[in-house]
Amino acid sequence: MDIQSPPALDSVVFPPLTGRVAIITGAGQGIGRTFAKAFAKAGAIPIIAERNAERGDAVAAEIAKDGGKALAVACDVSDVASIEKLTATVEEKFGRIDILVNNAGIFSTLEMRPFDQIPLAEWEQVLKVNVTGPFLCARAVLPAMRRAKRGRIINMASGAVTLGRPNYLHYIASKAALMGMSRSMARELGPDGITVNSILPGAVFTEIERKTVSPEQKARIVGQQCIPRPEVPEDLVGTVLFLASDAAAFLTGQALTVDGGCTHP
Repeated sequence: MDIQSPPALDSVVFPPLTGRVAIITGAGQGIGRTFAKAFAKAGAIPIIAERNAERGDAVAAEIAKDGGKALAVACDVSDVASIEKLTATVEEKFGRIDILVNNAGIFSTLEMRPFDQIPLAEWEQVLKVNVTGPFLCARAVLPAMRRAKRGRIINMASGAVTLGRPNYLHYIASKAALMGMSRSMARELGPDGITVNSILPGAVFTEIERKTVSPEQKARIVGQQCIPRPEVPEDLVGTVLFLASDAAAFLTGQALTVDGGCTHP
């Protein structure tokens, strides 16, 4: 493969995940959508937990068209009742929850601004979705994982934390918190056979519009990377499938940076 080209989804060597049930939050678009399709290709059953029901159904239909199996469930990760309904639905239908990918988050709609100009309501909403949401989802899947004495929790943090990116302080704070949560959860859940890790992507360019990123800014981001091309969701597939698989059974509490060498933590 040409290093200047992103990997095709079919070219990634998928570890066996046959029959595993994987909840992926925010899977109706962007990175989550790619993850859902990748898990299906690896033989897993992705649960598309998406606030926008229409988007979730569309991804499930894409997977079914490709011969995979998926379930779309409308879910707002900032709402306890919605999460409880999600896990109850999954357990009733499949009797198990093997993997949780905490991917849902607020970012693309945020405007860059100095931290002292961030409205308090916006600050609180970002933390509610990006920090409290993963906490609630992890708590909700624990009973199923503990019964099975195995499980994988994968939290999508951000390489922007290591970079110390300015003008997104609420987003940076939320993703730093997610890294800390992952490490602490790993200590608590190791005896139950549950691993908890975080992935730190770089600037991933998806179909989701980001009005605050100009072509010049995009070029500067790419210019900071060792691999000089834009990062796409497919670049994260190998990492998330590895962490979800038995190949990573002894790897927990780790933060894996996947950003083309933009940062060297």
